[in-house]
Amino acid sequence: MNVLIIEDEKPAARRLSRLLEELDVTVSTMLHSVSEAVEWFRNNDHPDLIFLDIQLSDGLSFEIFEAVEVQSAIIFTTAYDEYALQAFKLNSIDYLLKPIDDEDLATAVKKYKNLRPTSQKLSLDFDDIKKLLVNPMEREYKKRFTARVGQHLKIINADEVECFFSENKGTYAATADGRNYLLETTLENLENELQPKIFFRVSRKFYVNINHIKDIVSYTNSRLQIKLNRFSDQEIIVSRERVKDFKLWLE
Repeated sequence: MNVLIIEDEKPAARRLSRLLEELDVTVSTMLHSVSEAVEWFRNNDHPDLIFLDIQLSDGLSFEIFEAVEVQSAIIFTTAYDEYALQAFKLNSIDYLLKPIDDEDLATAVKKYKNLRPTSQKLSLDFDDIKKLLVNPMEREYKKRFTARVGQHLKIINADEVECFFSENKGTYAATADGRNYLLETTLENLENELQPKIFFRVSRKFYVNINHIKDIVSYTNSRLQIKLNRFSDQEIIVSRERVKDFKLWLE
């Protein structure tokens, strides 16, 4: 696997390279700016996979795709706003919020390996990304879900869901009437389906609905605890690396 890192902060690039080495993924090249990347792509074979920061020292990284046609799979490494993350998510393998968590990185690499075509590289459709960034509200998000209850199918409206959570390899919707319904999906799949103004992934285990948050309390190690109107089966903790983005999402 031929892997490239584009990251303007050299210590962050070296750290990411070390984390990838622990996953038996060797980084062949590290670049640090838009101009350097454009020049490199024009003169080299494109890699299988790119780890790409959005904000580089001389501009935004999607300017690269305006200058050259990149035929590579991409995993974004960024702290960009929620709309941009959702837009990029549709056309890339994954995004990783900084500081990068080693488990999240392992999941992203595994996702790439599972999705990688056998005969050709994955490509990034920059025009579609650009349209989504300009008009994020035009996207259609899922408004209801179904869950099997005995011999019946239960229709669950998205606005009735206080949170989605994972437990024992299952994904559940906890509704405002105090019930938990097992869904035939995963939290990863929900990332493309949930309205980002309403739902936020506070940790690897939980998505919460802003309209059902009753209280937010300071927690240990600079984290936050969320209390919902009805759901109380488990503590909902905003992981430390997501606290900043969570606070921005609340505004």
